[in-house]
Amino acid sequence: MTGRSRPRVVAFDVNETLLDLAPVRDALVAHGVPGELFGTVFSRTLGTGFAAATAGTWCSFREAFDAALTQLTDLSAADRSGVADAFGGLSPHPDVAPALQLLADAGVRAVTLTHGAPGVAEAGLARGGVDHLVERSLSSEAIRAWKPAREVYLWAAGVCDVVPADLALVAVHAWDVHGAQQAGLTGGWAARAERRHAAVFGEPHVRGADLVEVVRGLLALPPTG
Repeated sequence: MTGRSRPRVVAFDVNETLLDLAPVRDALVAHGVPGELFGTVFSRTLGTGFAAATAGTWCSFREAFDAALTQLTDLSAADRSGVADAFGGLSPHPDVAPALQLLADAGVRAVTLTHGAPGVAEAGLARGGVDHLVERSLSSEAIRAWKPAREVYLWAAGVCDVVPADLALVAVHAWDVHGAQQAGLTGGWAARAERRHAAVFGEPHVRGADLVEVVRGLLALPPTG
């Protein structure tokens, strides 16, 4: 944490970090797909988006998700669309509300930052009754890019009108935190989704068992100046 200061804005990843993806898994099961395949589908979705972006092209999260379902299941186009629609019915994890309230009480702004479809974060936060604690929701679909590309984090800092060092990214994915830190942001990794932080990405600036611990760690950083 050497050299890092308390952020003025904290951006949260959405899928798996803020919102529980269980409804999407349940939608797969309802269509006869084993629930344990969901993790592979989600990983393939991310891999498809990363590959397209690295190759210099772009696809939306929904297009990447549909491609993953096409490759890994025998679902019809209509059924695949129905499963994708389940992203609109997500709800926050239990640690989301207290983490956001800690930031609000400390006067630190909170936003979301996703490469997922616009509207998903807003709907999920509203369903959990915590949307009033989030200033705005950002989707990198607006700039046709995927995290962990540097441009996404710098774009978010610009939209929030802060320099990168004053923006923190909190996620349950080590690759996302790594991308943020490489772009000059402060990174906060929560261990809810991954048993261990991947050593190949280097140490996160702040870590914790859940979002509350991570937010407390961010707030404990010394103030700027």
